[in-house]
Amino acid sequence: MNLGFLQHGQKRKSHHISLLPVANQIIKKYERHPSTTLTGKLLPQLSNQKLNGYLKEIVERCGFQKELTFHCARHTFATTVTLSNGFPIETVGKMLGHRNLRTTQQYARILDNKISEDMQKLRNKLEGVIDYTL
Repeated sequence: MNLGFLQHGQKRKSHHISLLPVANQIIKKYERHPSTTLTGKLLPQLSNQKLNGYLKEIVERCGFQKELTFHCARHTFATTVTLSNGFPIETVGKMLGHRNLRTTQQYARILDNKISEDMQKLRNKLEGVIDYTL
């Protein structure tokens, strides 16, 4: 695997996704793990129950009061990390492996401040182009 990019999806409709350096470090850490060598996967495959157990432990160690599940973490990634930082919803959908944009629209809520930021960007682009003194 070429570190820096991840092939995501089925062979006929796969996408190459650029990875952040920390993701590359995690993948590199597990490249010789018995589970990954046996299955050919990049990371050990955990059940949803086991993954949620680890997330619960992390939350407790950090002193947070909120329950965190894989679904919640995925939703937070989609809304807070990507959409609120200007990622197009189509890009987020591809990253999440959604085949249909409607799935992403239902999954990720658009934050009010994101709408305000987008309108401000539009205002800035149109400034001087449109005469508002009509």
